[in-house]
Amino acid sequence: MRVQSLTAEHDALTAELDVLVTRLNPGLRAAYGVGPDTATQLLITAGDNPARLRTEASFAALCGVAPVPASSGKTNRHRLSRGGDRAANAALHRIALVRMRRDQRTRDYVARQTDAGRTKKEILRLLKRAIAREVFRLLTTTVEVPEIADLRSARQAKNITLTAAANHFGVWPAVISNIERGLRRDDAFASSYREWLAAA
Repeated sequence: MRVQSLTAEHDALTAELDVLVTRLNPGLRAAYGVGPDTATQLLITAGDNPARLRTEASFAALCGVAPVPASSGKTNRHRLSRGGDRAANAALHRIALVRMRRDQRTRDYVARQTDAGRTKKEILRLLKRAIAREVFRLLTTTVEVPEIADLRSARQAKNITLTAAANHFGVWPAVISNIERGLRRDDAFASSYREWLAAA
């Protein structure tokens, strides 16, 4: 009983946090792999250190993802930084793991880097640095997020099931559901989905 009560409380607080974060920075929250907790941590890091956000390189250093030289002899390489805000570093790490698991572009990038002889740690360092660059842009500029609230109602108005929509696009039903609920951002897919619904 207590587990159910705590789970319900956690879900309610997460939903409330999601509303607040989305209101503060919809572009950050809509970025692929950025959940309510992750977005909150990045906003806290940026808010606590506004003077250090002059450039994306300073933000990367603040998050502990700036490359650290680790060359030896003829080997020219870098390693993961052990400095910076560890909570922000962990947030970027979670985003990287989600993208490595679910984002096709990231998976293709990982495959290319693996073929080039890079280790998993080196690839993760590169990904976290690239994500820090993207997050910095989202934190310092206003990004317009396309409206997706109409997608679910448009599908339901035409009596199209999630499975039918998913089969048409060759994806899992969960992908359609996540896009309709705003849990996953894919502007190109959402646009194609909207056009398909209009023509259906």
